[in-house]
Amino acid sequence: MLNAVQTVSDMEFLQKNFWLKVSPYIALFILELLIEVTECATQTEINNHLELGKQFLARGQLSDALTQYHAAVEGDPSNYLTYFKRGTVYLALGKAKNALHDLDRVLELKPDFLAAKVSRGNVHLKLANYDLAQLDFYNVLQIDPYNEDANEFIQRIAPAKERRELADYYYSHGDYLNGLHLISEVIEISPWSADLFELRADMHLKNGDILAAVADIRASTKLQTDNTAGFYTLATLLYELGHATDALKSVRECLKLDQEHKDCSPFYRKIKKVEKALTAAENHIEEKDYVKCISSAKEALKHEKEVQMIIYEAKRLLCTCYVKDDEKSEAIDVCGEALEINKDANVYCDRAEAYLLSDLFDDAIRDYKSALEIDQHSERAKEGIEKAKKLQQRSERRDYYEILGVKRTASKRDITKAYRKKAQEWHPDNFLNDEKMKKIAEKKFIDIAAAKEVLTDEEKRRQFDNGEDPLDPESGKSGMPNFQHFHSFHGSPFQFRFHFN
Repeated sequence: MLNAVQTVSDMEFLQKNFWLKVSPYIALFILELLIEVTECATQTEINNHLELGKQFLARGQLSDALTQYHAAVEGDPSNYLTYFKRGTVYLALGKAKNALHDLDRVLELKPDFLAAKVSRGNVHLKLANYDLAQLDFYNVLQIDPYNEDANEFIQRIAPAKERRELADYYYSHGDYLNGLHLISEVIEISPWSADLFELRADMHLKNGDILAAVADIRASTKLQTDNTAGFYTLATLLYELGHATDALKSVRECLKLDQEHKDCSPFYRKIKKVEKALTAAENHIEEKDYVKCISSAKEALKHEKEVQMIIYEAKRLLCTCYVKDDEKSEAIDVCGEALEINKDANVYCDRAEAYLLSDLFDDAIRDYKSALEIDQHSERAKEGIEKAKKLQQRSERRDYYEILGVKRTASKRDITKAYRKKAQEWHPDNFLNDEKMKKIAEKKFIDIAAAKEVLTDEEKRRQFDNGEDPLDPESGKSGMPNFQHFHSFHGSPFQFRFHFN
């Protein structure tokens, strides 16, 4: 009995010992199996990302393709082809630094991949890294002497280096025209070099061409997005040109990179005030709120007293708003100040309108002609000359605005109000005991009625504002006003009385 119990106990001990020895191997087997399943699933996902990336690339959806290749690289960071595909997309997007990083990784994983070396050499060539480009092309040609791309690209390096050196020579000797010609040829070969664009921008500035310099610095900041100095220079040049809103955008890009930038930070605070005032003035013009427009333009002038083109922009707006608000004298003065800074066709037209409001017809015609000298296609100036001539001819006849004593910008309500006041003042019944004054009043009363008829009728007022008198007998119209609105008319326009509330 004891022997049987001992046998069972030994058997249990052997079984337990067996599972203790075997269980680690079983666990390892299960773990390997799980890893294989996981890897299979991951590889499926990677292939899916690669396929989607290929489809997006074929449709020209580069950003979407890049997203798929990002996911594929994260899923398999040891696959050189995935890096190469993503690098190709970076090249298409013009992101040279990212492309170089991926191509470097490709060649780390597969040093004999010639297509990657050619691509990397081409990136270096476009970045004006000529020695590195030459090394890549040379290594390719050592293995494949007839490689078409490598042979073509390597031939561009020597001419580019020679032109760059000669451009530097002309620049240092103040010959900017020849320097610009040569550096432009180099940029055609190396269009991804921010340094080349900055050099050409400096030549443009030395040559007095600020607009061309702005274009090159813009290109430089796109190629080198962390270029705070470039954004600051761009902001200052745009501001100097009078483009306050664009200058503000550029200085903000600088502050995104460095919130405490020693130049951009104070410049931003100044531009922000000026730009806000100028933008407000523009908006008030659209809203036809000319009083607020004048206030905003003056606010801009308060913050800027040195940069001429910003001062010009403020005075240009001030000129327009003074004209629209019928402030003739102020308009003529400030328009003249704006024209001293910059000869602009629209400012000449604005001042011409101010002259017309002041009945200075010869001066108005002269300004319209000056506008046409600047812009021969200006319809505003052409129409203005015809209008000025008509107004000059009409100047000996009645001025309905003057008769009612209202501004040319007066509303229909203001005109009606002025008419009632004048009609009451000059009604002939007020002068029954003075025959001489009665005759004067009769004439004035007819003119007052005529003024009301013309200025409260939209079409007639438009004709009058364009230099035609719709009540002039010579134009085929009746010279007498329409008295139908006098409800108590009994054969004479004066045989009634007003009943004013």
